[in-house]
Amino acid sequence: MTRTEIVQPDVTRMIEGLRDTGYEFVTAVADLIDNSIAAGASIIHISVDMDFEGQITLAISDNGYGMNYQELLDAMQYGSPPRPDRRSLGKFGMGLKTASTAFCRRLSVISRTKEERTARKATWDIDHVVRAREWEVLIDVPTGIEMEFMNSIADESSGTLVTWGKVDRLLKEYSDPGGHFARKALDRKVGELRDHASMVYQRFLDPADPREQQKVRITINGEEIYPWDPFCKEESELVAEEKIPVGHDDEDDVLGEFLVRAYVLPRQEEFSSEEAMQTAKLSNRNQGLYIYRENRLIHAADWLKMYSKEIHYSLLRVEFSFTADLDEAFDIDIKKSRILLNETLYRWLRGEFLPPARRAAESRHRKGTRKKTQEKSRSAHDRSNAAIRNKEPDIDQADIRVLDEKGNTEIKNPHGTTSLRLNLSSAYKPGEVFVQAADGIQDGLLWQPTLIDGHQGVQINSGHEFYRKVYLPNILSAKSESINIQGLDSLLWALSIAELRAVNESTKDHFDEMRFEISRILRKLVEHLPDPPETGDGRE
Repeated sequence: MTRTEIVQPDVTRMIEGLRDTGYEFVTAVADLIDNSIAAGASIIHISVDMDFEGQITLAISDNGYGMNYQELLDAMQYGSPPRPDRRSLGKFGMGLKTASTAFCRRLSVISRTKEERTARKATWDIDHVVRAREWEVLIDVPTGIEMEFMNSIADESSGTLVTWGKVDRLLKEYSDPGGHFARKALDRKVGELRDHASMVYQRFLDPADPREQQKVRITINGEEIYPWDPFCKEESELVAEEKIPVGHDDEDDVLGEFLVRAYVLPRQEEFSSEEAMQTAKLSNRNQGLYIYRENRLIHAADWLKMYSKEIHYSLLRVEFSFTADLDEAFDIDIKKSRILLNETLYRWLRGEFLPPARRAAESRHRKGTRKKTQEKSRSAHDRSNAAIRNKEPDIDQADIRVLDEKGNTEIKNPHGTTSLRLNLSSAYKPGEVFVQAADGIQDGLLWQPTLIDGHQGVQINSGHEFYRKVYLPNILSAKSESINIQGLDSLLWALSIAELRAVNESTKDHFDEMRFEISRILRKLVEHLPDPPETGDGRE
């Protein structure tokens, strides 16, 4: 017969091990904010402080419903009882403890209800648990400072205060723990927290957002947090929207529906104002899916391994929203910072919904990129033109007679006389008669022989990937003085001159095919080269 044995986990190893759940500081504090919102809070004050010795304390106070004594003990339990409301932002009953002890060794919770005006305090002190080798929670009377902080929100009313003491994992070790560099590092952490809270709780912070009825005011070190809309709806274009019902695989009933919307942001120069452009936080890092559960952002700016982040799609941001009814359909981790999509949804997003939106974002980005590339290339070939002008008399060239304005010409070279249609162009600026950048060439060619104000020259396609990824980095870094640019220009000019001097009636089609094939191969070869900086709308 099978018998059972109760095997208790080692309390020391367990409580120390639960500190390593992988929280980041911003996601840890967000878990505590979730608890305040779940308790009906409308005001949340957060304080992050460092004393002269470098000891850090964090305190989060709210004016929510509060907890009586038994509810307080339940909240301190690892794997606390589930809340009655499935919509609650708290999901696993672990966040308060694991999020806090990921950064501190002493977690205190002080709470009071409207019915019981007495505030009660419970503390997990990891050092005490290790010494006692028992899951012992310390019960104390709140200090005067703690009560003062609580009362700053709700004087003698309900509310909860969470504090971190013995904070040992927030900052790296500094030779002077309370010195300038440590304080600057803490300031950066607090700044990241402000940005994170404004994004994660946007729908709760924005009084005008109808999607969330519960509104909350959050301050961090006395500074109010304002909502940040990653989709910049007043400026961006909604290019795709779908509401998809979700049910069990083998049943007809519908669990709920999720909403997906794709927005393409304007390019930098298209925003209505500089302030709007700055608010949008244009960056390659900020493209991707923004996933919301019950109006709370749980995952941001990521393609969930469907795509890598490429600068061509830096203007695309996609909203994915669902309610607690669909928790079964998505695998959310304990930190509420990751979501796993099932295979069907993954294929639908990648194969059907996202491709048109990505094409729209790429088109807008490349339009801006082409304009910027054209502007950057205006003076990039000046030195090449000057160098070729000095050598032109020493180079044998074909004799060319232009027959009409359509570019029909008669070419005489050592191989005879050939009728050929050439591109005719004029210099954009004085002296630009040998090498000229053009915004697009027929058939996507990288280069083509061209007559520029009667001179035999070459037009180079500034819209070709080779130009953008090989030419442009040199133009940006060397300000048109790079020997690499002159070398590439000389090569393409020489190929054009050689083609005109060697072409005949039987080979002219072959030369066209050769330029087409080389242009196609070069486009493939540079496909995986990095994008040049600051040529598109994505800011780094």
